[in-house]
Amino acid sequence: MGNATSSAISKEILEDLKLSTKFTEMEICQWYENFQKQCPTGRISPEEFEEIYTRFFPEADAKSYARHVFRSFDTNDDGTLDFKEYIIALHMTSSGKTTRKLEWAFSLFDVDKNGYINKSEVKEICQIAMSNYNICTVQTARSVECN
Repeated sequence: MGNATSSAISKEILEDLKLSTKFTEMEICQWYENFQKQCPTGRISPEEFEEIYTRFFPEADAKSYARHVFRSFDTNDDGTLDFKEYIIALHMTSSGKTTRKLEWAFSLFDVDKNGYINKSEVKEICQIAMSNYNICTVQTARSVECN
């Protein structure tokens, strides 16, 4: 590709992401450049993820839900998200195959990561999701103007 951005990301990761996602090389390099600006350490901590999530859903219970979403994206269980985990999560949740989305949903609900989902795990995630949904619904209703 020849630009500085493409040389900043390893060819191995770039090729892997091109095969694992529908993103083009240019898109991956642009995501990488932005990721490096936002996360100079090359990793996103759970606290940083929560902060990002809060920006998108300011009225929601960001801490609880972000903790579970982060856990499901942290595929190597090191307590951080690297660029590869970030891009795969972005792809999977936005344009990934249905099977991969279902696998991600399962990992979201499998709170204790034992390979099974029990009633208390479903209840925990659903309660958080519903409370966030209700907050967002109320906010949307308040923003509607009547003539």
